[in-house]
Amino acid sequence: MKKIGFDSARYIRLQSERIRERIEQFGGKLYLEFGGKLFDDYHASRVLPGFEPDNKIKMLLELKDQAEIVIAISAGDIEKNKRRGDLGITYDTDVMRLIDIFRGFGLYVGSIVLTQFADQPSAVTFENRMTALGLKVYRHYPIPNYPTDIRLVVSDEGYGRNDYIETTRSLVVVTAPGPGSGKMATCLSQLYHEHKRGVKAGYAKFETFPIWNLPLKHPVNLAYEAATADLNDVNMIDPFHLEAYGQTTVNYNRDVEIFPVLRTIFERIYGECPYKSPTDMGVNMVGLSIVDDEACREASRQEIIRRYFKAACQVRQGLSSGAELSKIELLMSSLNLEPEERTVVPAALAVADRTGKPAAAIELPDGTIVTGKTTDLFGPASAAMLNALKALAGIPDEIKLISPEVIGTIQTLKTDYMKSQNPRLHTDEMLVALAISAASDENAMHAMQKINELNGCEVHCSVILSSVDDGVFKRLNMHLTCEPTYEKNNLYHK
Repeated sequence: MKKIGFDSARYIRLQSERIRERIEQFGGKLYLEFGGKLFDDYHASRVLPGFEPDNKIKMLLELKDQAEIVIAISAGDIEKNKRRGDLGITYDTDVMRLIDIFRGFGLYVGSIVLTQFADQPSAVTFENRMTALGLKVYRHYPIPNYPTDIRLVVSDEGYGRNDYIETTRSLVVVTAPGPGSGKMATCLSQLYHEHKRGVKAGYAKFETFPIWNLPLKHPVNLAYEAATADLNDVNMIDPFHLEAYGQTTVNYNRDVEIFPVLRTIFERIYGECPYKSPTDMGVNMVGLSIVDDEACREASRQEIIRRYFKAACQVRQGLSSGAELSKIELLMSSLNLEPEERTVVPAALAVADRTGKPAAAIELPDGTIVTGKTTDLFGPASAAMLNALKALAGIPDEIKLISPEVIGTIQTLKTDYMKSQNPRLHTDEMLVALAISAASDENAMHAMQKINELNGCEVHCSVILSSVDDGVFKRLNMHLTCEPTYEKNNLYHK
């Protein structure tokens, strides 16, 4: 069993209390820039075992009556049809998804702000669509030489040109579908407008990682560097905090680099800056909720290895130049990590070496390793998953859960009617076949009822899997890695 390293209940309590304190510090109105994912934060749940992916939503629900959400999206990103790498959907579509989810939790979504708006046709279409659906949409415009030309930025021709976002709650959470959407600029623009109206308001920043009160080279913080290797983020000691308080804290390069500019912006708006360092701006209480440091260290080391395999596969697929992989390799070297320290890796490779065909391995919640090999009926991923369900259900290996007739019918459909070149069942097809068999077979039903127990299991395959198999593992929240190689040397891979 994996050790619990994080106390979620303590975190929700401490974090909500900290935000309330910051609201009071500024006289009852706070704009909170929310970095990262507000919900489904699976990175945090992987590196902090015990952290629930929806912890931050649960925390906001503690502040439900005080909070409203403003979603920022760059008009340029709408025009470019920018997509989320994890979900594969466009940013404008994700805004609608986010609104539905926030409303589903009972949180109030006040408005949408189009940042960097310059009459982009797609952004105008999106604005009209959202307005027709009853949502408030505001426009924020590009400011020349932003943010360095501070005289222009903090003026009626800078922030003053932006629409003032009407808000009604004491806590305004500014979030976005992805980085570079203009969350911070939205918050600062609002501070300018509020000050002009005589309203006392403040700004704070919520970032889960890096964790400010953990050491710079702590594996949890290094895992964040691995996760953001494509953004070239670098963790560093906050020099402003060290100078002001004599205390060593951790931040990342972009916040440290922009702080002198932010300080000057605050001074021009308020006459003084309420913060002495980037760390001061943050409200993150994650580090104070770690209850087993070694469990979090080990979980983070494993996450770095997973990121290594992901980056290596992207290089093989032609989706990355290799700089991201090189950075992660340096992080692994600093921790003396080897890919084989991921236990499912040697298990999958051993079966592949023995059979001469692709193979996969799954680590079950109790630490048991189950493998799957390529056969005439199943690919390695579906074979391993079926064997894992058997093991979880306590069904002997020799018992067949899916009748050959069902498999044969699906294979005929694939090859004769759908013109597939691969008759073997993918994971989604195997699960459908299992469900069909469960209607008349008690063992198959028992195995199907164990699917939820695959949540959080580790998986490794000796070859890059199809997008279909990859998607199934993601939906089941199984942590998949693959060797950076294909089963065949074809140029085109589905």
